[in-house]
Amino acid sequence: MFVCDADLAQWENTLPELTGKARLPALTALAWHLRQRDPVRARQLGSEVLALLPAVAPQDVPVLRARLLLVAAEGAWVGGELDTAQYQADQALQLLAHGAGAPAGAPAPEPASLQARADACWVQAWVANDRGNSMAASGWLSQAAAAAHAAPDPVRIDIIGAAAGICAAFTDSAGLQPPWRPAANAELDAMPAIAAGWISDFFGARAFQRSEYGRAIGHLMRSFDTARSSGQVRRAIIIATNIGNAFTCLNAHEAALDWMQRGQDLARPTGWPLSVGMCLMQTAETLRQLGQREAAQTLLREALAVLAPLAGSRAYAVALEYEGDLALDLGNHAAALDSFTRLAARGDALGQGDFQSSARRGQAHALAHLGRPGEALFVAQGALVLARAKGDTLAQIAALQVLADIHALPARAGAPALAPPPEMEASCGTAPSVPLHYLLLALDIAVTIDGYTVPGALLDATAREYAAVGDFERAYAIALRAGAARDLTQSRDATNRAIAMQVQYQTERAQTEAEHHRQLAAAEARRAEVLQRTSATLAHLGAVGQEITAQLESAAVFRALDRHVHGLLDATLFSVFLIEPDGEWLASAFSVEAGRPLAPLRVALNDPHADSARCVRERRELQVALQEGEVNVNLIPGTLPTLSMLFAPLAVGDRVLGVMTVQSMRANAYGERERLIFRTLCAYGAIALDNANAYRQVAATQQQLLDQNLELERAYQALEEVSLTDQLTGLRNRRFFLRHVDADVAMSLRGYDDLQHRPRPTGDGDRQAPNDLVFYMVDLDHFKHVNDRYGHAAGDSILVQMQARLREVFRESDYVIRWGGEEFLVLARATHRDDASVLAERMRRAVGERDFVLPDGELLRKTCSIGFACFPFLPTQPRLLSWPQVVELADQGLYIAKRSGRDAWAALHATGAGNAVDLFPRLMHALPQALADGVVRVVSNLAGPLDLDGERRRTGLSIDLEL
Repeated sequence: MFVCDADLAQWENTLPELTGKARLPALTALAWHLRQRDPVRARQLGSEVLALLPAVAPQDVPVLRARLLLVAAEGAWVGGELDTAQYQADQALQLLAHGAGAPAGAPAPEPASLQARADACWVQAWVANDRGNSMAASGWLSQAAAAAHAAPDPVRIDIIGAAAGICAAFTDSAGLQPPWRPAANAELDAMPAIAAGWISDFFGARAFQRSEYGRAIGHLMRSFDTARSSGQVRRAIIIATNIGNAFTCLNAHEAALDWMQRGQDLARPTGWPLSVGMCLMQTAETLRQLGQREAAQTLLREALAVLAPLAGSRAYAVALEYEGDLALDLGNHAAALDSFTRLAARGDALGQGDFQSSARRGQAHALAHLGRPGEALFVAQGALVLARAKGDTLAQIAALQVLADIHALPARAGAPALAPPPEMEASCGTAPSVPLHYLLLALDIAVTIDGYTVPGALLDATAREYAAVGDFERAYAIALRAGAARDLTQSRDATNRAIAMQVQYQTERAQTEAEHHRQLAAAEARRAEVLQRTSATLAHLGAVGQEITAQLESAAVFRALDRHVHGLLDATLFSVFLIEPDGEWLASAFSVEAGRPLAPLRVALNDPHADSARCVRERRELQVALQEGEVNVNLIPGTLPTLSMLFAPLAVGDRVLGVMTVQSMRANAYGERERLIFRTLCAYGAIALDNANAYRQVAATQQQLLDQNLELERAYQALEEVSLTDQLTGLRNRRFFLRHVDADVAMSLRGYDDLQHRPRPTGDGDRQAPNDLVFYMVDLDHFKHVNDRYGHAAGDSILVQMQARLREVFRESDYVIRWGGEEFLVLARATHRDDASVLAERMRRAVGERDFVLPDGELLRKTCSIGFACFPFLPTQPRLLSWPQVVELADQGLYIAKRSGRDAWAALHATGAGNAVDLFPRLMHALPQALADGVVRVVSNLAGPLDLDGERRRTGLSIDLEL
């Protein structure tokens, strides 16, 4: 989904060495991960991928085309072209659906296809979010999460879950609880960096919603660093402005403006409307709070113009709120009313309570100063009702202050007086005036808020109103409280500024220390490996590892290497060359010969004679050994003639940073031991990234094994599913039934055991919870006639339609089994025995009252016969008969129905009377006598006499017939 810059550079370095179809993986990866870093180059690489598609296997083409569409879709999205972005993402989803369309039994979609589907849903979610459709955005994120789980892709799962949590946090108070369980803050260091960045973003949003601004800044700074290093340019811009907003809330305006500037520096080169607009409006709000209203107005106008194509977004709604507050500060109440009216419409559309309450508060303020006190009163009362309904105490205080202000304004000539609130009249006027009534309510609410300091402005207004009614003693006392509150607020402002500075310092220090500890740990691990292979140099290499990993500056590292190289090797010359940013030259970063520094030197990487350039090109260690008197053709003028030379690349994974060399004036100075020491010293130069690459390789291997295990599991599950399913009808088969029935029988028996240990209720409670199982045997009447007359294809068609009618009657939780031929067995689970005949009649009518359609279109009317029996057969003795015996009794009922005329149902029910000894053999061999003895009764839908004699059939389940 996203990768860090180091991984991207690895693909960049690999690409020039590849030709033809072998370039395709690197090209596709680069095009995808450059989509925000460098959109123009991403499109160019995408064109090259398209040209190579004819050489790709057909089954792989849809995923590649979909990936290129998503590159274009994301470019359109961040550019504000939402219709284009949505269309291209739709096209990608259609390609992936077409590529996934396979016959039943085919393998599940490949992880690459599922990952692409997750990314397409991701783009759709953010397009919907920018349109202001939070419900659609939530739905798309849910689909993205489902695809990521199916892949499975743990990093995508965490990223999408965090994004859903961030979106929910702005919808309502429920958003403070994440829609997925995020990792604990302490676990983030052990997670992949990009997933940890998104989860930090979620923690920051949640802390911001709770007004924990210092905590929010710490999380958001971590998230910002990750977004910058992983190509998430738009996210980095948004996070920068959010950090600035948090600093503004702490009154640390210089830090706020610094972060706003960082966001603008990232946003302006892109020209992306939402990114540029957010930076402009947040900077404008900071300037407004600093009293720079004209500058704020200029920036805010520009922000609204840039955001106009995204008028449905949350960013545009925030800009409207800032515009309204600025208009109030400027005394332009008509403009403020217009801004807050539009904000109210957007707040209602977005369903975000912060906009709804602030819009009504602003409208009431503006209306009151436009000479429309009646309307202002109505709107302010609505704001108060909304705040009370949401339990928002601060919004209630703000609404009450506006209501007091409305009543305190002098009435216009000829205008009717505003009526006092009903609750004031009901309290018999305990407050001397209406403004005081509202202000005292606000104060009552304020003192209930834990840790809340009553604002000086609220106390000042209360003091003025007491003075207006002549109560100067109270006015003076409250004025003193107002002064104390202002002093406390100023003290808190200073504390907030200190918190902001402390958070910024601690965050940056923690990042530096974390990087140092990571490098130290990696170096220690590598050092241990080296020590096992060369105990003779244990003391020297230990010192090298400790000293180098303790340094955070390259110059200090070079000096430590130089000192230990000379302590371990015969080194007349020691040099470190690094590749310049243009990738064309090597430049000496450190060179010492015989104790004196050498002048800086540059070597072209394509120089065919320079051993240092050759070492980089071939990416391998080189050893040059000259004999006494042999001329060194590569000798640099002004340097000593050396005979023994070692060159080794400074490698970080597959990427080469440069080359290190040691040279001696002695012939054959470097044997195997010296080469091992030199190789180890070279590894220290890039130990941290090298170790990280090793971890990534381990993770990739683990993921490959996991994927293989998942494939085997899916194949096993597919085979298992086939073995339990009737291939003609799609119903479960006898094997499935025999595997599951014992568990249901055991559950039923446990239910009856529990009933026997509980007091039996009386009256309406006599009907106990449904612990019964009902076995139905269903047989199509005269089915052989269908096969004989219309052919087996017609018979198969009727059986398929029969399963549909069975599913209509019975629940999904019931077992519907094709028992054999035209016969079906149904186990109705957790069904009360009193309801069994109702289901049987419903099944009889579902078959007999509707025609079956044969393959040639001819209609054919068929009927069925049904027999059923309940388990336990005798509720007072639940274990008297086994479930196979009950199935035999259901089959007995089926044949009673058939012999008695068909198109009927019949069942045997125990009466509980008589002797239950040898009940099952008596029912199977001497049913008429059992009926006469009263131990059993036969129920049926047939009105006439039932045929109880005749040939008895065996189901093959019971083993007790001969007892």
